[in-house]
Amino acid sequence: MLRVAGRRLSSALAWRPAAAAAVGPRSPLTGAFPGDDDSDRRPRFSIDSPFFAAARGFSAETLVPRNQDVGLSEFPATVAAVKNPSAKIVYDEYNHERYPPGDPSKRAFAYFVLSGGRFIYASLLRLLILKFVLSMSASKDVLALASLEVDLSSIEPGTTVTVKWRGKPVFIRRRTEDDIKLANSVDLASLRHPQEDAERVKNPEWLVVIGVCTHLGCIPLPNAGDFGGWFCPCHGSHYDISGRIRKGPAPFNLEVPTYSFLEENKLLIG
Repeated sequence: MLRVAGRRLSSALAWRPAAAAAVGPRSPLTGAFPGDDDSDRRPRFSIDSPFFAAARGFSAETLVPRNQDVGLSEFPATVAAVKNPSAKIVYDEYNHERYPPGDPSKRAFAYFVLSGGRFIYASLLRLLILKFVLSMSASKDVLALASLEVDLSSIEPGTTVTVKWRGKPVFIRRRTEDDIKLANSVDLASLRHPQEDAERVKNPEWLVVIGVCTHLGCIPLPNAGDFGGWFCPCHGSHYDISGRIRKGPAPFNLEVPTYSFLEENKLLIG
């Protein structure tokens, strides 16, 4: 825009250079040359000078191209472009080339992208499922307390040993022959919670029960009570040599935990 204004200004200042030099200087107030006829002379001011004409012509020049409708100037550019299409726009057909669906040259790439995406989705789903399943499993410290190995070689016949398993006391009693005969001679009809002695032991010599009273969770005393087994001093529950309730408010026999014999003198609880 400044370049166009400069060209117009230079062309206006070059207005009749030869004639202006021959006639003489022009009056800046009237715009007349010396020697002009007074009858033809009319008031001229500096606004009629060629400089002002050039400036006025530039400022009055419309900014809308002449080959377009002037009424489109009030519309947005996108609307004006739709209403006044031009054939001068040439698209690059190479950059805008579209391949039909299933083009053989692109099929391998499409298969690679789809297969890779499905593999990633399947891996993420598998990872989430494993995380969810493993979050519900027991931790290492819990698994370490889940089982307990006990050496039975140091337990004398007729004695009871208490060990701790999962935060609970476990009674391990090495019974004598008399204890075994006494446990098997009990009438099941007289028991509150009828159970044979063979159902509560895997080896008749060893009795393994959880040392928690089935009444209110107290810990019974071993080798005590009216039946030679355990006695709970809290509410007076008596258990026999097989851990069965014989007297008192306890409703059930002492619980037998899960256990197995690893060796002759080694017991695994849990």
